[in-house]
This record gives sequence, structure tokens and C-alpha cells, in this order.
Amino acid sequence: MTAHPDPQALAQAVAAHMIAHDPATRLLGMELLAIGPGHARLSMKVTANMLNSQGVCHGGMLFALADSAFAYSCNSRNQATVASACTIDFLRPVQEGDQIIATASERSLGGRTGVYDIVLTNQREETVALFRGKSYRLKAHVVSG
Repeated sequence: MTAHPDPQALAQAVAAHMIAHDPATRLLGMELLAIGPGHARLSMKVTANMLNSQGVCHGGMLFALADSAFAYSCNSRNQATVASACTIDFLRPVQEGDQIIATASERSLGGRTGVYDIVLTNQREETVALFRGKSYRLKAHVVSG
């Protein structure tokens, strides 16, 4: 596949395809706010069904949001990409009703691997978690053309 003349348009086409084929992201009510080569922003409102036994947002829900932002950012160049490793640090509790924004940024891309940082913030712009994902590019594309 040759380089796309408009990397932003390609990232948007990839994101549209991913949204249409990503039931987990849709199930959790995530919304894509921004996409571009190597970056993405997604949001998710924390509902009562996302709380743990302590009455705060289950860490797995925050991980899922960060992981989705990671996926959209690392696939944005139309190279099918999967996670090879991920870590998350939870910094403060997240409450029901909080609107969480996950902002993914590419830090390194070389050969078939990449490193992405995802910062999760609440509606008060407080950082609630930090996620780092390492990616591996497959020999395939997300969308054809």
C-alpha cells in the first residue's frame, strides 16, 4: 500500500471502520472526540454499572477506556496493530457521573513496534490514571484502498 496523500483523512477513515466493528467500545458508551496520525481522544461517562464494591469506578473500566484510545491511536496510520504490553497507574478515585477523557499520544514508532502514553482526566481536568501501551504492527491494513 502506498502512502495516503492525506494522513488525517486516512486516520478518520480507519477510526470510522474501527467504531463500526468495535462493540466493546460502543457497549461502554465511549465516544471518539479526536483522531489523527498517532493520537486519539475518547470519552466515557461513568455509570452506576461501572462501580466496584468500594463505590468507585472499577479499574477495569478505566483500563478499557485507555486501551481503546491506545487502539485508535496506534491503528490510525492504517497498519493493523495490536497491544504487546500495557500498564496503568490509578492516581485518584473516579466517581459515578464523572466524564473521563483518555488522550493517547504516540511516543515512539520504529519498525513494527511503538510506545503510546494515555492520560485519563476527569471533567475537572484532574489526572485520574496514566496508561502506557506497547504496540506491535501486523502485516495487514485496517481498511483497504
